[in-house]
Amino acid sequence: MLTTRQPRVFGVPVVPMRLAPLVVVPAVLTLLTSPYLPTTAVDWVLSMSSAALFVAGGRWPLPVAVGQSALFAAVTLTGALNSFVVPGLAAVALVEVAMRRREALPVVVGGSAWAGAVLVGLVDVLGGLWTVATLLRLVLLVGGPILLGRHLRSLRELAATYHEQALAAERRRATETRQARTEERMAIARELHDLVAHHVASLVLRVGVARHVVPELDPRVARVLDDVHATGTSALADLRRLVAVLRDPASVEVPLVEPGDLAPALDAVLERTRRAGHPVLAEIDAEASELDAVRRLAVLRVVQEGLTNVLRHAGPGARVRVAVRRDAGDTVSVEIDDDGAGATVSPGDGHGLVGMRERVELVGGTLTAGPAERGWRVRAVLPPAPVEAAR
Repeated sequence: MLTTRQPRVFGVPVVPMRLAPLVVVPAVLTLLTSPYLPTTAVDWVLSMSSAALFVAGGRWPLPVAVGQSALFAAVTLTGALNSFVVPGLAAVALVEVAMRRREALPVVVGGSAWAGAVLVGLVDVLGGLWTVATLLRLVLLVGGPILLGRHLRSLRELAATYHEQALAAERRRATETRQARTEERMAIARELHDLVAHHVASLVLRVGVARHVVPELDPRVARVLDDVHATGTSALADLRRLVAVLRDPASVEVPLVEPGDLAPALDAVLERTRRAGHPVLAEIDAEASELDAVRRLAVLRVVQEGLTNVLRHAGPGARVRVAVRRDAGDTVSVEIDDDGAGATVSPGDGHGLVGMRERVELVGGTLTAGPAERGWRVRAVLPPAPVEAAR
């Protein structure tokens, strides 16, 4: 992330706005000089000294406030009438003391210094004549900057309090959300383990028993039972891995497909479909194995789910064509077509298609599924991987 370095004066960081008096004061003194009220060297010295002190007000507010008050007293004693910027900067310095310092002592010291400078000015103007109006003016000139500074401090503290409360509420909501999701995952994991995994394990066990109980099985029936047993065993392993992920997502790594494993994994999926009685014509581009890890997994999952839809909905004996192509621009297309022979149920827009679409969109691709000239077609297009994609 880019950051802007704060300007420094003699090694001390300052806000750019604090440097403004160093430019504004000389311009004011130059423009306001006249033959009737010339700007003297004393005006320049006092005004520029006040402007220079203002630069350090953010770092050392109390010393700057005392110094500004001393300069204001000097303006009164020397009669430097064109140094009118000095009392203004001195009042601002007292405001900063009241705003930046929580303790009462710095405010008392800064206010006393300012009150002394104001008294020098009042004595010079009034010649020692004191009235109620004079005392009221003194109270306003001293109390006004202090009250303004305290008010600004209270606003800053109130804003900081609201900010902390908002952050605390956001952290609390995040904690509650994580807790709710954890409870949901645990509930799903229990249901999968106690119900689904139990039924699948029972199915695998019964198929295994049937293979040994029934004597002289027809070879075709034996192959079917072997396939059901292998598929059930694989499903049971997947369920156990899913339960582990739900219970502790951080303890299980995301299964990715290595470059050399994509072709064998696709062959296994195609062979399983053939054993189920569906002729499969496959056109798998050899360069598909060179895809990045995320797109390799997406290709495998799209083919798996597409062929699962064929087994569920295309009807017995439906012919299937699977094509995985990678063009010169590194765009990958995956197509699964079936002729739908004898199909009585349409795949519709079920959870399988929703999952495929989400997986494809995760890599920036598109997925279309719907009736073809005969049967059903699923087509996914995966765009080129970013340059930084893991290979």
